[in-house]
Amino acid sequence: MKFSEKIRRALAKMKGRLIVYALAIIVGIFAIVAPISRAVTDAVNKAEETGNKDAGMEAFFYNLSYITKPADNITEVFKQEYFPNFWIGTKCFLVFSGIFIVIGVAKALPKHEFSDIENGSSDWAEGGEQYRILSKKSGIILAEKNYLPVDKRGNVNVLVVRRIWCW
Repeated sequence: MKFSEKIRRALAKMKGRLIVYALAIIVGIFAIVAPISRAVTDAVNKAEETGNKDAGMEAFFYNLSYITKPADNITEVFKQEYFPNFWIGTKCFLVFSGIFIVIGVAKALPKHEFSDIENGSSDWAEGGEQYRILSKKSGIILAEKNYLPVDKRGNVNVLVVRRIWCW
């Protein structure tokens, strides 16, 4: 199996999760990055005004209360004063989130070409070929719409080979 096929199958398998991740990233940018970037900018400005780093740290911790005002953050972070720090924080957050998404996709990659293939499928036969031996309607169930007829002459024994999972 080609690597591009593995990636395609992993992304198809994770499609729902990737949408949730994208929404979580957008919420995280405006709920976490925006208030922290505002608090950092205000702290740096306060430290430069007073010439005292402790005043800047105090302003930072005081201004972390911006987290409780998400609507104000959305409009404020796009002002010229806050945007450089917001942009840097957004890039760092996206890289951090991207690392987790890449790890998730890597874990979802199929381990071999038979991953996620139905057990007991009738894909081995083409164009009704299996119905020379099997029945569509009744008998011992082998797979969906594939039955081993019990009224036929000869051997109707069934051997099911499958991996045993023990937890």
